[in-house]
Amino acid sequence: MQVWLNGKFVQRDAAMVSAFDAGMQHGIGLFETCLARNETVFRAQTHTRRLVASAQELLLSNTLRAEPLAEAMQNAVEHNELDEARVRLTVTGGDLSLTAARRQHRVDPTILIDLQPPTVYPDAFFEDGVMVTIAEGRLNPTSPMAGHKTLNYWPRIHTLQHAAAAKAGEALWFTVTNHLACGCVSNVFVVLDGVLALPFARGEEPVDSVGPTVLPGTTRAAILELCEGLGIEIRRCTLDSKQLLSADEVFLTNSSWGVLPVVAVEKKKIGSGAVGEMTARLREAWLDLVERETS
Repeated sequence: MQVWLNGKFVQRDAAMVSAFDAGMQHGIGLFETCLARNETVFRAQTHTRRLVASAQELLLSNTLRAEPLAEAMQNAVEHNELDEARVRLTVTGGDLSLTAARRQHRVDPTILIDLQPPTVYPDAFFEDGVMVTIAEGRLNPTSPMAGHKTLNYWPRIHTLQHAAAAKAGEALWFTVTNHLACGCVSNVFVVLDGVLALPFARGEEPVDSVGPTVLPGTTRAAILELCEGLGIEIRRCTLDSKQLLSADEVFLTNSSWGVLPVVAVEKKKIGSGAVGEMTARLREAWLDLVERETS
């Protein structure tokens, strides 16, 4: 298996970056996790456009371009002859030691594309649904990093470890104002009286709002497109814990599992405690969409 590092393919074990890389020294960087099926990266440019926009907004780099990054991911899949894969694109602030050595102000970002076999989830996750926990921490919507996929994932991984210890499939985060935001590695959807409700994501927030903490997920966007075609009513709004716990259905989305049904929040059963009709319908529609676009 070879990875793509700064424009070249190298063996995985030989892929190295400087100890003075901004990602290593300061955690400065962004990443995307993509799904490859049928030797094709699903919606690669949607992922790379989001990363490039974040890189510009957060002053990481103005030199990145979405199309070449998407092409590099696709080339990495084809180069390794993988029919299915989990594709991770990581971009950091680059080798800081070069700034001093060359007395330059601009440092080229470090770009790494790594491929792994797709994560295999138990069938029961999708047939029976999962239980989720509530994260102890709270997200700050006033942070300039809110709603961006930065390398600072330790709080979320730490929370996921606690969720796994409780035999939960995910943990849900609320904001400092006690409004539902997202999962550790997912977007969240709530079905209330036949309407699909979801928190505002970055770029969707109302005028004069405090600001979103939610990443505009690629799978989230695909589900919203599918809802329009299926005639499912969508409502972007703020949601509190009472609305979450009284929901008819809850499901989570990300590029790895697609649509994941939630049947309980800790000890509280969601709806009937079984996978809901809308959730099952959207999961099948998402699977069909991926197959169509990658075949």
